[in-house]
Amino acid sequence: MSLTKKILIALVLGVIAGIILTFIPESVFSPLDMYLLTPVGQLFINLIMMLVIPIVFVSIVLGTAGLSEPAKLGRIGIQTISFFLITTAIALCISLALSFMIKPGTEGVFDVNMAEYEAAEAPPIMETIINIIPTNPVSSMSAGDMLQIIAFTIFIGIALAFLKDKTQGIQRLFVQANDILMFLVNLVMKAAPYGAFALIASAIGGGGLDAIGSMGAYLGTVILGLFVHGAIVYSLAIWVLGKANPWTFYKGFFPAMSVAFSTSSSNATLPISMKSAQENLGVSKSISSFVQPLGATINMDGTAIMQATAAVFIAQVYAINLGFAEIIMIILTATLASIGTAGVPGVGLIMLAMVLSQIGLPVEGISLIIGIDRLLDMLRTAVNITGDAACAYIISENEKRRKA
Repeated sequence: MSLTKKILIALVLGVIAGIILTFIPESVFSPLDMYLLTPVGQLFINLIMMLVIPIVFVSIVLGTAGLSEPAKLGRIGIQTISFFLITTAIALCISLALSFMIKPGTEGVFDVNMAEYEAAEAPPIMETIINIIPTNPVSSMSAGDMLQIIAFTIFIGIALAFLKDKTQGIQRLFVQANDILMFLVNLVMKAAPYGAFALIASAIGGGGLDAIGSMGAYLGTVILGLFVHGAIVYSLAIWVLGKANPWTFYKGFFPAMSVAFSTSSSNATLPISMKSAQENLGVSKSISSFVQPLGATINMDGTAIMQATAAVFIAQVYAINLGFAEIIMIILTATLASIGTAGVPGVGLIMLAMVLSQIGLPVEGISLIIGIDRLLDMLRTAVNITGDAACAYIISENEKRRKA
């Protein structure tokens, strides 16, 4: 049985168990939750947190090193990066707008301990910007200051790109480290069904039936954001920027979207994604070979939508008001996190932990969404690769007209 099926089954069983637990006495539920459900769920959260800093460090170094290859920079490189950054910003704005309008985190009532949580006050914007450059990178890694870690890794990636042959050994080391971390991610995700069951059963059992309403509202908010971005924003971009027919694009790219949905992996889908773009959409091989692998590394609009919605959802559940500074931090951190998100299943949750910690929200809030994240992972992966292909298609169509 595939991991997706296992997690979906665990989700259903967790919801059923949670509903049953709402009807049992507190004297029975409390020890069951304390000695079984909470430890299993917390162990899974700890496994995720264990990989946060190593994955951020290694994946962004490799992404930046690949991005800065001089031969691939220029007109097409600037167009590609601009498209990725602009669409990610649009995705985050859509997500935040929907989250504040729908207010999914206010639909239900969870454990009372959540209402008692007080977030640390976010630092002023200028202080945050100044502190992005670390004075001691090792100390930043030890303290988990993610923006500083990201800044340091970007500098290393740029150095690797320009030093090239002189640093081949180091770059190979990073590639091998990335392989190790991806293996560990896949290993950790094997525990996801058990973690999902325990976390969902504990959340619903402790919060009551109203908790289901909040998770359903969160699910709907993310799906709506993914639909608006994937169907409307990309269609407008193809029509306006590429002067092409969006229906032709979606019809030709549908095989890759279906593979992305089933695998939940941008990297695993890359071969069929490039094949569909080149053979079905007529994207030139050179543009496809540059834009789509780069997009699989640094362009994760679907993941950004999930992270922003999840951050607002968790803040609402914990009754924490997000001010302008926190919203800006969500946009900044989620953008950087989407750049560093590896294209394999489950990494989005690891990057979400970074976003939450950066704005002073409890990482434990991930427990509220872990059970349904697998379904959303499938959907957002389809959106992620669609954005990469849309960019390649637009640039290719414009290049054809330029040569004509």
